[in-house]
Amino acid sequence: MEFKHISVLLNETIDGLKIKPNGIYIDCTLGGGGHSLEIAKRLKNGRLICIDQDIEAIEAAKIKLSDFIENITFVKSNFKYFCEILDELKIDKVDGILMDIGVSSYQIDKDERGFSYIHNSELDMRMDQSQELTAKYIVNNYSSKELTDIFYKYGEEKWSKRIADFIVEKRKDKEIRTTFDLVEIIDSAVPVDVRRRSKGHYSKRVFQALRIEVNNELGVLEEVLPKMIDYLNFGGRLCIITFHSLEDRIVKNIFKDLNTSCICPPEIPICVCNKKKKIKIITRKPIVPSEEEIEQNPRSKSAKLRIVERVRD
Repeated sequence: MEFKHISVLLNETIDGLKIKPNGIYIDCTLGGGGHSLEIAKRLKNGRLICIDQDIEAIEAAKIKLSDFIENITFVKSNFKYFCEILDELKIDKVDGILMDIGVSSYQIDKDERGFSYIHNSELDMRMDQSQELTAKYIVNNYSSKELTDIFYKYGEEKWSKRIADFIVEKRKDKEIRTTFDLVEIIDSAVPVDVRRRSKGHYSKRVFQALRIEVNNELGVLEEVLPKMIDYLNFGGRLCIITFHSLEDRIVKNIFKDLNTSCICPPEIPICVCNKKKKIKIITRKPIVPSEEEIEQNPRSKSAKLRIVERVRD
């Protein structure tokens, strides 16, 4: 299957990075390589580091970016190791960082990856195929409480406990092996009238929650995003695209904190916290896709782009 992926908010992201021909840029989520291609086109003596934990994405991108390969370094890894990757490459500072947190269309559409409730396949959902934890392991081994917490926290699913209880009961008879096995359980757990009123496929919340748990998406984001800012040159930009409210809320709150200096109580006349403002928020409100882009790529509908710029402490 060809690695197809439509880059979301492409022009807005590239404009937001303010690319310098001699700069160093990091694409933390290479995916289909669309954003990286546009960055590479604008470099002369600059350097682009492309990170992805999916080896299939990297191999496909090497072909797509072949005309600019002399300026590109590919790294198979998770962006949670951002600091270690740059230290290994002996890079102290960069001029721009891009993160596109969404799952690529290729991963969703490739049946055997198990991301989609539309295709019947083994429950997998690993972005990095070398890791051990899968969605199948989670649904067959986590307790009812653990499943309930995951579905509620990461999927904002109101019927979390009932779905979890149904899963635990069903797996007593046989292993829950495929995506359609799981969809069938969700359908039996949630009342018909509730499913009918749902916008889109009702299983999407549970599948989103499992994907986040399998890949520790939110935990990684919370851990590494503040650290990335310290690697930006003054005036350097960080652009991040999120696809659901949980991710966007984390990004918004981290940016708010990094945009704030002194947090001492008002009654203390002299600052003792020594907290310094590190960024300037470029997008007070997130940039969202145009109606035209949504029409061309419906999966872009929930995307939000936030941009910040590194400032002197």
